[in-house]
Amino acid sequence: MSLELRGVLTEKIVPAISSKVSIGKYISSTLLVLTDYILLLLALMSAWLLRDCVIENVFSLSIPANIPSRLIYIDIPLTYIGLALYDGFYSKRHQLWQAAARISKISFYSLGIVILGLFFTKTLGEIPRIFIIISFFTTPFFLITGRLFVKKILMYAGVWQKPVVVIGAGKTAELLARSFEDEAILGYKIVGFIEDHEENRPLIHQYPHLGTFLTAEQTIEASGVEDVIIATPGLRREALLDIIYRVQPYVRNLMIVPDLFGMPLNNMKVETFFNQKLVLLQMENNLASLKNKFYKRTFDLIMGLVVFILILPVMLLVSILIKLDSAGPVFHIAKRLGKDGRPFFCYKFRTMCLNCDDMLEEYFNKNPEAKVEWVKYAKLRTIDPRITKVGNILRKYSLDELPQIINVIKGDMSLVGPRPYLLREKEKMGYYFDTIIETVPGVTGLWQVSGRNDIDFEGRLQMDVWYVRNWSLWMDIVMLFKTVKVVLLRKGAY
Repeated sequence: MSLELRGVLTEKIVPAISSKVSIGKYISSTLLVLTDYILLLLALMSAWLLRDCVIENVFSLSIPANIPSRLIYIDIPLTYIGLALYDGFYSKRHQLWQAAARISKISFYSLGIVILGLFFTKTLGEIPRIFIIISFFTTPFFLITGRLFVKKILMYAGVWQKPVVVIGAGKTAELLARSFEDEAILGYKIVGFIEDHEENRPLIHQYPHLGTFLTAEQTIEASGVEDVIIATPGLRREALLDIIYRVQPYVRNLMIVPDLFGMPLNNMKVETFFNQKLVLLQMENNLASLKNKFYKRTFDLIMGLVVFILILPVMLLVSILIKLDSAGPVFHIAKRLGKDGRPFFCYKFRTMCLNCDDMLEEYFNKNPEAKVEWVKYAKLRTIDPRITKVGNILRKYSLDELPQIINVIKGDMSLVGPRPYLLREKEKMGYYFDTIIETVPGVTGLWQVSGRNDIDFEGRLQMDVWYVRNWSLWMDIVMLFKTVKVVLLRKGAY
């Protein structure tokens, strides 16, 4: 490589890779281990304090017990850290909810191993049972929230950043860049793109253009970057292999984005055949399993009953406000497409006037541009003359959907699932229809937490299909937490 080219690349890339990043890759794992140890101590001590409060103040029982120092300072923390190190948890980067799932699992296993050890050494009787039970809750809580806080500090200090060069700047790379922005906790920092067709790539105007495919290995060698992502799923096999073999000697980690869009990935298993040099991808349809259907329905029923009891006073108050605001029934009951395409009655609070259809036609006649918006989004996102004053407030905070908890208890709907589509939308759903109706629709879902009404009809269909094909119980739990955030921020609510 010429000195001139090396100088240009150094000028573009080196400033983006600070000395903090270089040092950070060596100390971040150590810091996270020490942080986890401190968080575990806080979690276990909090469990002990809560145990004292519960037993002495609530049950009015006086059960003296000395704090088990070895259990709190050595046994549980070291078991957890050992399992986390074995799992590679401190060297890998995870999204927030993936990290939360792993932390919960490692916490459960580490506490279970310690309890078994106490049982076999016949010292379990010395530990208060209520302390052990509370620890199962405090440990993941402290670790998840504490880790998030610490990572944000490390990111602010520039220690957690991981510079990457992306080969390819097309639509796939745009999705990748957006994902890194949405999941900033991963710490990936794109320092530039390698692309042949720079003139029609929007990303080249946002990030440095470092070079072309032809000089990819020289560009990466000069950059000093250890992580490279190839985001060109449409590239011919021969050309892709050529780039891989040329680049791989100059990097520590080489990641490839394959052309698997729309496929179920959450539980994909990889089988390799060394003699034949083949890779076999095994994909499972999770919602086709009777076991998973049982888990989902049980979760919906238990949580649905709890939520119903909690929101009942709110529903009574909303019912009174609707009756005072406008003439008509409290509930809007309409047919929606359910599981296997069977219609069901979906319950919502009424948010529109009684003569809403006539009002809509009259509005379209006066405002033709509104009909274009209606066709694209199946909603009027600016002005909807049909909505009542109370209805406008209910929609902003999604309170109009509270009665759907009755559908959840009945089994017509799930807490999380695809959107409950209108019967007249069946034809518009096209080939997505057969996948979406494999499960019951949900009160909330992937499209609701990803932009809601800011996403067009086609985008909703694609997200609903992705959810059905990639379902897991943990995903449902994550969606519920994200729904709370979206509702409070009123993102995409019209």
